[in-house]
Amino acid sequence: MKRIVLFLATNLAVMLVLSVATSLLGVNKFLTANGLNVGMLFVFAAVIGFGGAFISLLMSKTMAKWSTGARVIESPSSSTEMWLVDTVAKLAKRANLPMPEVAIYDGEPNAFATGASKNSSLVAVSTGLLQGMTRDEAEAVLAHEVAHIANGDMVTMTLIQGVVNTFVVFLSRIVGYVVDGFLRRGDSENTGPGIGYMVTSMICEVVFGLLASIIVAWFSRQREFRADSGAAGLMGSPVPMQNALRRLGSLHTEPLPQNMAASGIAGGSSWMALFSTHPPLEERIAALGGR
Repeated sequence: MKRIVLFLATNLAVMLVLSVATSLLGVNKFLTANGLNVGMLFVFAAVIGFGGAFISLLMSKTMAKWSTGARVIESPSSSTEMWLVDTVAKLAKRANLPMPEVAIYDGEPNAFATGASKNSSLVAVSTGLLQGMTRDEAEAVLAHEVAHIANGDMVTMTLIQGVVNTFVVFLSRIVGYVVDGFLRRGDSENTGPGIGYMVTSMICEVVFGLLASIIVAWFSRQREFRADSGAAGLMGSPVPMQNALRRLGSLHTEPLPQNMAASGIAGGSSWMALFSTHPPLEERIAALGGR
């Protein structure tokens, strides 16, 4: 319930901010008496597409803490917390990164990295993962998350999301305008877009959004392979990462909130592989040279 409330509140806040921004810029008036202003529509779509993606990125660390209940380790209170902080510090140093915040949260085996930049990042790991893996396996998972940060995956995925969002908004309104014009042809009182524009735009936004999610998921899977490879480099061998992935396959995991799924170690299984943010574990192990 907490995740649902946060999701709805965040999206409402983002929509409000973007609505104000497009109004102030005047780009929400792309429908004119003379027809569709394509240039203004594209600017509107870019503001909506990139604006939403970057606002989500800026809020990612705070939302991750709230949605998972992650507690940042300020002063380690146990040997496990001490090991966790020291291990992330060691891996960050190897990756030439500033020290990320380190957090722990109660939950099924998983871990994630998030943050708006390499200088403001967070690595969080669940109690379930720490309990279900050996130290070497858990260190490989942490190396995977540090590699996500080092590769700039959060920003990369935000840019990709911004691009696809822009085209979803742009194309859905173009199609809506064309369909509405076709339905209202010959109407002498045609003073602007009618119900056909609104309905078609909404339907197209859903359909194009689903197609766009396939593109984003494909990029996410490629970043997972790269993070696995980065973890192998940080560990000095692919074996710990291979063992961690094998262990992960034997544990019960649960999906992370959608905004963090792409940078988690375990992705929720999708009803279709095309929509999955993570490749199958077998493929990831094979890519590291394992069987």
